[in-house]
Parts: sequence; C-alpha cells; structure tokens
Amino acid sequence: MPTDSELIKEQARYISHEIRNQISISDVYCEVIKKHLEKLNIHNDSIDKAINCIQKSTQLIGNSLLDLKTITNINPKRTNLNRIIEESIELSKIYIFDKDIKINAKLAEDTQIYIDENKLEAALINLIKNGIEAIDKKGKIEIKTKYSNNNKQVEILVSNNGKAIPQKEQKEIFTDGHTTKAKGCGIGLYLSRCNLQAQNADLKLVESNNKNTEFSITLNTLHE
Repeated sequence: MPTDSELIKEQARYISHEIRNQISISDVYCEVIKKHLEKLNIHNDSIDKAINCIQKSTQLIGNSLLDLKTITNINPKRTNLNRIIEESIELSKIYIFDKDIKINAKLAEDTQIYIDENKLEAALINLIKNGIEAIDKKGKIEIKTKYSNNNKQVEILVSNNGKAIPQKEQKEIFTDGHTTKAKGCGIGLYLSRCNLQAQNADLKLVESNNKNTEFSITLNTLHE
C-alpha cells in the first residue's frame, strides 16, 4: 500500500499535468490573437506587450510545475543579464495596479551569465512584487547592477522605499514557511534562494529600515 508521501507525490504529478494543460490554452490563444492582428495589419504596442507578458508568465508557471516531476529541474544556458532584468521588470508591472510606483533600472554594461533564466526571472519578479506590496500607495523600486572581483561576479540590487521588514523577522525571511504577510505562504524567498544557490549564486537581505529595503543577488559572469 502506498505511503502518504507517495500518494502526495502522485497527486502533485496529476495536478501539475492538469494545470499545464490549462495554461497551455492561454499560450495557444495568444498565438491565435497574434496571427489575427498580423492578418488585419494591426500594430499596437500595448497589446503586444500584454501578449508577451502572458506567454512569458505561462512559461514561468510551466517551468515551476516541472519541479513537481523531478528533484532537479535546472536548465542553465548562456544568456544576457540585462535582458533578463528588463523582462522581469516588465512582467512585474502588472502588480502595481492603482499604486503610484516607479520602477527604475540603473544597469551597468551588459554581461553574459550561465544560468537557468526562468529561475532567475522568478526570483527577480518575487523581489519586485514584494517591494510593490510593501509600498502603500506611492513609492519607488530600484534595480541596479555592479561588478566585483575583476568583473567575474555581478551583483543585482533590488530596493524599495516601502515598509521595513521587522528587525526580529529579518533573520527568518528565507526560512521555508516563514512569512511577514497576512496572506503569505512563506515560500517565495525560500524557493528563490534555493534555486539560486543550486547554481552557485546567492540571494541575501542587505538592509531593511524605514528608508530602504534592499536585497542582492550575486552571480558569476562569463567574463574571462
């Protein structure tokens, strides 16, 4: 007779399969809309951005669901860092809703990295989303990059001027299940750090006070 853990694993596989089937519908319809717009010779930047965001989001969801099928679902490749950051910012803007929040990017010269870009984008989106949620109505989020160790490492700094993380909570925020939100599940930061550490990268909290909350992601570059 199967154990409880085996039953949960099997159920997770079935649920993952069904969810992937449903999100694939969104991707298919995005392609249908694209073809209709092209056929009608309609060009609209807002629609194009919305379709791209939907397709990228379904890709990220699908990648996350694959984690339920295997212990290690990491597919690194050579890619440009700035493109990943810019895509992450664009995807995160949907969380702003009716708030007056500016997202500013101060990116150093582009570099190539070897990483699973879906995992990195998911981590960046999580940090930006958390920053948006920490801001009541009006504020700013800043993403910047800087190099160290003769350009062999790059640090992505993501900061916001929203509510500070309580001092007593700061050492626990990367613990599985720990959350400072009323409706949080305590998985985002934990999972982001695990996915990055599995690729020789790291995520940490730099500071959090009444003026600024800043996280950093440190990555190795392909600089020779």
